[in-house]
Amino acid sequence: MKKIVVFCGSSLGFNPIYKNAAIELGNYFVNNNITLVYGGGKIGMMGILSETILKKGGIVIGIIPAFLKKEEVVNKNVSELIVTKTMSERKVMMSKLADGYISLPGGFGTLDELFEGLTLGQLHIEQKPNGILNVNGYFNHTLKQLEHMVTEGYLKQENKEMLLVGHNVSELMLKMDAYTAPKKSAVINKVIKHDH
Repeated sequence: MKKIVVFCGSSLGFNPIYKNAAIELGNYFVNNNITLVYGGGKIGMMGILSETILKKGGIVIGIIPAFLKKEEVVNKNVSELIVTKTMSERKVMMSKLADGYISLPGGFGTLDELFEGLTLGQLHIEQKPNGILNVNGYFNHTLKQLEHMVTEGYLKQENKEMLLVGHNVSELMLKMDAYTAPKKSAVINKVIKHDH
């Protein structure tokens, strides 16, 4: 994987363990020549992650919608800044550039991006690894919700397993590198043919 999109908060959270996880991931990217593609911000987890990589000479591509491109939000130090008209265009651009997705702790935006990536994988629109860095058990309740969805018949076990979970950076990256997308089901084939 040459380029990985990372979704994470524009806040740092209350526990320094989250900031340290962003630094650890940033260092991994630099040491393994992985380009960061992210939301383009300079605050919170986004700022820590991007600055960690830039200070060590790594490559960072920021993609930000025009309405968020205020002086105090955008990281002007990035290697390349792409400004889109809308949030939707930002997602499409990230998808085009990404070899995979990682989510660090964050809020609504992070979960939105995480589940959009998983949905694209479930529909076989993409076949990219999608992982979460479950530092400090941050995503435990999200994972519990997915188990409940399987139990109640709203999510297939094999689709749930598309979400790669790592408790540290090296564990997550091993899973990302080894990822094989699930095979297309007959149901999906029918849906896709019907739509076209």
